[in-house]
Amino acid sequence: MANHKSKTALVTGAASGLGLELAFLLAKDGYNLILIDIDAQKLDVAKHKILHNHKIEITLLEKDLSKVNIAQEIYNDLMSTEIDVIVNNAGFGLFGTFHETDWERGLQMLNLHILTTTHLIKLFLPHMVERGSGKILNLSSLAAFQPGPLMALYYASKAYILSFSEAISNELKGTGVTVTVLCPGPTKTDFQSVVSEDSSENKISFNMACPKQVAAYGYKAMQKGKVLSIPGGINKVLSFLPRLLTRKRATKIVRKIQDKNREV
Repeated sequence: MANHKSKTALVTGAASGLGLELAFLLAKDGYNLILIDIDAQKLDVAKHKILHNHKIEITLLEKDLSKVNIAQEIYNDLMSTEIDVIVNNAGFGLFGTFHETDWERGLQMLNLHILTTTHLIKLFLPHMVERGSGKILNLSSLAAFQPGPLMALYYASKAYILSFSEAISNELKGTGVTVTVLCPGPTKTDFQSVVSEDSSENKISFNMACPKQVAAYGYKAMQKGKVLSIPGGINKVLSFLPRLLTRKRATKIVRKIQDKNREV
């Protein structure tokens, strides 16, 4: 077991799903935790579950991560705390044609996936570089590798996270700071319940992954300093397929899958 008793990890979307599983793994390795989520009740439950098995310090922050400039608010709250690990896990999906979906909900998703994720890293990264150590784990998706009709904003935002993570990982070579981007396929978490009743994310059972296994795979990749982490052999193949097809063909295939699952 690694000894990180003097180190602190920040995890967003930590009240359930992959965020909670990653928090458990960090606690097992002795990291003190800062858990951030919009659901205060679930956060408190998560805290007690973790403390039942691990003697660490846990700070809870109830924050709406879809709000503009929320990253600055979090940074101001934690200015006296040295952050060694950042896990940008929080996220949700939005299903439907772009012209019909609710713009306010779409805007919240873009703020969360793109602005908050980027701004948190922008604020804390200079301190990591100055110390010469730090780890960042960003949650993207298998969706990042191709356009996604009927979930256009979600797929596009996850593509941003993938591209951004790979780019800054390259910039940080030799600094002692690493960036890992985790790109899971369908995973059995609360994500499905906040997309849409009509979403294919609610219907897909094929290749559905266990959150514990996905979290463990991504956590191991982060600790090793790997850049890209795609759990599951099928997902690795699927991530490669768009390179063999035209983007038009890949887009049509995704649309057919989304339509078929919507009809289930």
